[in-house]
Amino acid sequence: MSAEQPRPAGSPSGRGARPSVAVLGVGTMGEAVLAGVLRSGWSPDDVVAVVRRDERAAELADAHGVRSVPLAEGAARDVLVVAVKPQQLDDLLAQAAPHVRAGALVVSVAAGVTTARLAAALPEGVAVVRAMPNTPALVGSGVTAVSAGPGAGEEQVALVAEMLSGAGDVVHLPESQQDAATAVSGSGPAYVLHVLEALVEAGVHAGLPRATAARLATGTLAGTAALLQETGEHPSLLRERVTSPGGTTAAGLRQLDERGVRAALLAAVEAARARAGELA
Repeated sequence: MSAEQPRPAGSPSGRGARPSVAVLGVGTMGEAVLAGVLRSGWSPDDVVAVVRRDERAAELADAHGVRSVPLAEGAARDVLVVAVKPQQLDDLLAQAAPHVRAGALVVSVAAGVTTARLAAALPEGVAVVRAMPNTPALVGSGVTAVSAGPGAGEEQVALVAEMLSGAGDVVHLPESQQDAATAVSGSGPAYVLHVLEALVEAGVHAGLPRATAARLATGTLAGTAALLQETGEHPSLLRERVTSPGGTTAAGLRQLDERGVRAALLAAVEAARARAGELA
């Protein structure tokens, strides 16, 4: 198919016939998506980035083999991944909209931004899908919540799932649950790292060298997540197996409960969910 006849973005396709992709805004989350798309089988020749700084363009070329292009060129691609901050979204869409073709697919990873808001700023005939990946997508171990928006049917959602499968697990949700997903999985790595930092620090205070404490804590976190996924059991059941009556784990868990760790995490997720709604 010639350059003058762009591939339709509506359906997943085999190797050699994949729709072209542009990532508009390649910060941490945008790079995670870009890496996932490449890991899913897209050629670097079919993926471009739109960034502001030449230094960032050079970094992406070195790390991923993709070239950076002006916004007008990127916006004419089959699939546009909008990965700027919500506060920058309106300006970006205003500049990009004249170059977006009918039949294109726009995927937003901007936290809290509804598909209705995107569709209102885009030409008619453009399908919109909302996705929320998290930073582990950079290494193919993320999880992405995907929701269909205006003009997006099963084929468009399947294409987005195919694109992001290289970033990790893909979960399909109604858009009404996206803010909650953002609060749990989008912001979740920060909560987990916060706990991990504290666990490492606690190991140091208990007498371990910092490097050893970090290795023990990180391995424990990764192993526990793998155990949970492999067994499919409820976290409570696995926790009970570690908690012998009157043992060391029981003593530690009592301190966590007395200090309200569970309540603090519940409050953190609710605060993040509320903030996502405010950003909309």
